[in-house]
Amino acid sequence: QVQLVESGGGLVQAGGSLRLSCAASGSIFSRKAMAWFRQVPGKQRELVARITSSSSTRYADSVKGRFTISRDNVKNTVYLQMNTLAPEDTAVYYCAQMPSDWVLVSPDYWGQGTQVTVSS
Repeated sequence: QVQLVESGGGLVQAGGSLRLSCAASGSIFSRKAMAWFRQVPGKQRELVARITSSSSTRYADSVKGRFTISRDNVKNTVYLQMNTLAPEDTAVYYCAQMPSDWVLVSPDYWGQGTQVTVSS
C-alpha cells in the first residue's frame, strides 16, 4: 500500500521559513506527479504546488515567489520550501500523489497532514 508521511511543520514567526518533507513508500514514485495541498478550518482544501514526473512545477498565485516544490526520486521524497511566511499561510498541509502529470484534482493518495502555524 502507498503511504505518504509528512514532516517539518510547526510554529514559525511571520517572515520566517519552513521546509516540509513528504516521504513516499509503496509507489512508483518517479512516474507520478506529486502535490502539496493546504486546508484551513471552514474552507476547502486548495492546491498549493505541484511537480510532475519530469520536475515541471506549478504554484498557486498566492505562494508564487515564496514557495518552492522539489523532489528527490532516489529518496522518494517531495519537499515544499516555504519562505516569507505570513499568518495567511497557517493551515494543515497535505502531501498527495496524483494519478498522472495531467491531473490536477482527485489525488490517488493523501498524507495525514502536518500543521503549519505562522504567528504575527
